[in-house]
Amino acid sequence: MTVWDRPEPSTQPVPLDREGIVAAAIALADEGGLEAVSLRKVAARLDAGPMRLYRYISTKEELFDLMVDEVHAEILPAAQPGDWREALRTLAHRTRQAALRHEWMADLLGGRPTLGPNGLAVTEAWLAALDGLDIDTVMRAVETVSSYVTGAIRREIANLRAERATGLSKRDWQRASGPHVTRMLATGRFPALAKAVYDGTDVDAETSFATGLDWVLDAVAAKLTRPPA
Repeated sequence: MTVWDRPEPSTQPVPLDREGIVAAAIALADEGGLEAVSLRKVAARLDAGPMRLYRYISTKEELFDLMVDEVHAEILPAAQPGDWREALRTLAHRTRQAALRHEWMADLLGGRPTLGPNGLAVTEAWLAALDGLDIDTVMRAVETVSSYVTGAIRREIANLRAERATGLSKRDWQRASGPHVTRMLATGRFPALAKAVYDGTDVDAETSFATGLDWVLDAVAAKLTRPPA
């Protein structure tokens, strides 16, 4: 039985419900990451005894499931665009925006699908964008796009965390590591990397995400329009 199938206990003298528990857990995670979340800390934030929370949530993993599902409500667009590319692009960008608001989401993206009502609604939106095609084609296309989205988000948030951990912005880090990189490239052992460093155009994270997403959508479109072998 999942946490969504299990009914909440009856009202207690001090108001407490899963919605409030999840909101408190999300606030803790937004402030300090998933490591800042425990049933004890959530209970303290709600001024409740830890054992009371176990009547609503059995494990920390269940709590994470509920937190992820709550954030999925931010991903679901108000209306589904009619064009499949725009529908997938909208979902991809909304997923990135939600993850940037809640960086801990990057640690929970991917893997088994979330089974909460909001998570299922988001999955439905991804699949419905390509409604009318062979279902196996739809699933492979959605897997391809969502894999790119997950990887790009994790890389971006890893960079943000590195900036905070080191106190160095991207530019600061490049300047600090510049002498070493220059010496290594001067050996001539890394010609492709040297071309990227000296001739490549540096773009911000949003532009990089959008460009990569368009390339992935182009590849999906080419596959969809290619006649069967």
